[in-house]
Amino acid sequence: MRGGGPGKDRPLHDYTTQRLMHIRTLLPVAPMAIVAAIAILPPPAAAQQPAASGRYTPPPGARDLKAVLFNWFWHMGMLRGPQEIEAVATLEHRATGTMQVDGQPCTLTVYRASTNYQAPGQRIQYTCTRPNGQEYKNIEVVSGQYAWDEDVPGAELVPGRGKAVPRPGALHERLIRLWAGPQGAPKAATAGGDKTTVSHDTGKPVVTFPIPGVPGAIARATLDARYMAERVEVRHGTVVTEFTYGNYEDWNNPLNKVEAFYAGTLVERRNGIAMRDLTTVETETGNVYVVMPVPASVRKAMTSASR
Repeated sequence: MRGGGPGKDRPLHDYTTQRLMHIRTLLPVAPMAIVAAIAILPPPAAAQQPAASGRYTPPPGARDLKAVLFNWFWHMGMLRGPQEIEAVATLEHRATGTMQVDGQPCTLTVYRASTNYQAPGQRIQYTCTRPNGQEYKNIEVVSGQYAWDEDVPGAELVPGRGKAVPRPGALHERLIRLWAGPQGAPKAATAGGDKTTVSHDTGKPVVTFPIPGVPGAIARATLDARYMAERVEVRHGTVVTEFTYGNYEDWNNPLNKVEAFYAGTLVERRNGIAMRDLTTVETETGNVYVVMPVPASVRKAMTSASR
């Protein structure tokens, strides 16, 4: 069972009852502790910290940052085991819907996002149909401070197999998408340390935090009554990217339900223009193997461009 989280029929903050059900856990791939100060390090380093011996329980109705961050993780089902370790290391996400390609909507027939939160990276493979019926395919990748497109997954990692094209101009966009996601946002907020704040001016918790790896990018996440992000707005220079999320469920296949929730609807708008409108089909939150090694040609091209 999931290490926390109310589900649809469980009361909020029923920590004691749910802690008795912390039997089933995700595979502990270098977990991150969400106790005490709730991790002040950047995501890769924070993810490697051992569990603290104590266990934190926020008082009922607590509105401080520590309590809000704990509740965010807890209700998302991201805390695992008796020590309630934040142990979600990777995510596989399949969806349907539409996305914008060359300024036009493209109807998806394939959409698969593979995410690694500990060695931060994301590979999004998609195939879609343009309004004129033409098929379009692409693989978008970000890993650390490198961004590129591939024609096959892992292009150029084996000599002669596939082509990787550097996309330095897409780096910030892709990092924002990763760290403003339903699972990425609480991780980024935790990593923000003293730069992360919470307010309740709208009557809901609003958590403000920097986006890792994107200097000057600031996110504001509005949480709903279940402490799940319903809206994340990221401002970076003149670009405002808004993500709206809803219909949180455990979208894992029926044989692997672990009560780790993910958004069923995901809409991304950039400066008011819809870029992606997705409906979740399935997730895998069991810490599957997900890596994005940087091809040598991409590393060389982007390193040269940054000089």
